[in-house]
This record gives sequence, C-alpha cells and structure tokens, in this order.
Amino acid sequence: MSKTNINFIGNRNIALIFSAVLSIVSIGSLAVRGLQMGIDFTGGTLIEVGYQQAADLTVLRNTLDSSGFADATVQNFGTTKDVLIRLKPHEDVSSVDLSARVLEAINKTTNEPASIRRVEFVGPQVGDDLAEDGFLALLYSTIGILIYVAWRFEWKFAVGSIIATFHDVIVTLGLFSILGLEFDLTVLAAILALIGYSLNDTIVVYDRIRENFRQLRSKSTEEIMNISVNVTLSRTIMTSLTVFLVLVSLFFLGGEVIHNFSIALLFGVVFGTYSSIFIASPAALLLGISAEDLMIPVKEGAELDGRP
Repeated sequence: MSKTNINFIGNRNIALIFSAVLSIVSIGSLAVRGLQMGIDFTGGTLIEVGYQQAADLTVLRNTLDSSGFADATVQNFGTTKDVLIRLKPHEDVSSVDLSARVLEAINKTTNEPASIRRVEFVGPQVGDDLAEDGFLALLYSTIGILIYVAWRFEWKFAVGSIIATFHDVIVTLGLFSILGLEFDLTVLAAILALIGYSLNDTIVVYDRIRENFRQLRSKSTEEIMNISVNVTLSRTIMTSLTVFLVLVSLFFLGGEVIHNFSIALLFGVVFGTYSSIFIASPAALLLGISAEDLMIPVKEGAELDGRP
C-alpha cells in the first residue's frame, strides 16, 4: 500500500474552485482577446535572412516599422546571426516583391548586407484550412477519448477524463491568450500531445481505482479514490518530473522555432499532472461513481470470494 496518505479527495472542493476560476479567466480572455494566430493560420509571408555578425533585432524592428511594415514580427532563428521575419498578407504584392522590399529596407540601416535564406508564402485559404483541420483534430481526439475510456472503464470515468482534459487545454490556451503568445502549428501539436499526456496520467489513476474497488470492498468510494491517488503519486511525480526536465532543456536550448511549443507543454504537463489528481477522480465522484459500476458481474450459481 502507498506510504503517502494525503487527503487529495477530501480537498477536492478547494481544487475545483481554483480550477473553475482559472477556466473562467481563460475562457474570458479567449472570448475577449482571442489567440494571436501565426501565419500558419492567418496566411502571410515568412522571410529568413542571415548575417555574418549578430543581428540587432531592435534596429531591424524600427527599420521595418518606419518602412511600412509595422505588422512585421522579427525574431532570431536558431542563432543570433539568423533572423526570421513574419509579415501578414499584403494585397496586390507578391511574396517575391515583398521579400525584395524588406531586404532593401533592412539593408539601408545596417553596415552589413543581409542575405535571404528562404521565402515562404502561406495563403489565407491554406490558413483557414489548417485552422479547420486543427479544430477537427481536437474534436476527433476528444471523441476517441470518450469511446476508449467508456469502453475500458465506465461512462462516468469517460466524462471525468474529458473534463480533466478540457481543463488542461482551456487553461493552456488561456495562458497563450493572456500573454499574447503566438499560436502556430507547433503549439497546436503541443496541445494534441498534451491531450495524450493528460489522458495517460488519468488512465493510470482510473486503473488503480478500478482495481481497489474490487479489492477494498469495505471502504467508501472516497477512501478508495484517495488510496488510489496516493498509490500512483510517486509514479505520477517521477513521470512528470522527467518530462518537465526534457521540456526545460528544449525551452532553453531548442531555439525560437519550438519556443512556444515548449511553453505550451511545460505549462500543460504541470496542469495535466494536477488535473489527473484533483480533477479527473473528483469529477467521476461527483457523477456518482460507485463500486457497483466497476464490479465484474457474478455469474448465476458462482460462489462469492472471501474478500472484505
């Protein structure tokens, strides 16, 4: 049996109130401010330029701003010598002409001429298609979770796992909305990975709850859930800590390309661990889960075992 005996389920009301506040703030920010969509979804032009020496991003931003590119996003790409410039769609201007104008503008104020490494253009229709496909991916994964958990456990557990998963996704999206971080395809990939991670943690806890329901028949539902969460606590912490350390490395060493990807997963892993303990099980408890829901049906004429 577990060496820890923390009353997680007994403190569920505090956790549920905390999560409700976070979710309301996140939904409010998403409704008012929305997400700062990257050009993957909005369409636009991406220009990568290179220098022999480290580039001064502040000078580049001011130059582009004064040259009529106030909407430009400028950031390092891998090293301080490589710069990524993102521009929103400009009507009646091709990506080739746009990249030439940008290169001309930034070369006017720098002693060292920049060299264009690549130019990519994403049309608005492609962006709309990607946004729709991303939403469908989230929808299909949610439906898959419902079917899987309902089949393997019980529908009350399925609803509990969906509540926990949606909690993690909404709070993570809320963070991006509040901080104004760019939401692109890498962040969408992180959200989908977060769904899988959150579900995995929840399934481990649910599996132990089901096992203890069948073994500890003399105890109440709340006691069994608390024991199950404590038994799996060391595994949950070790798994989360390992993933967290990897993501911290990616955040500091992975470069700008996966910067927001790392932020989404770092934040999501913390709340995925939290929700598997404080949200998933209490949600199933609120729905009225009991030992009878998970007991193996006894065939007529079979003898009962001697378990307590």
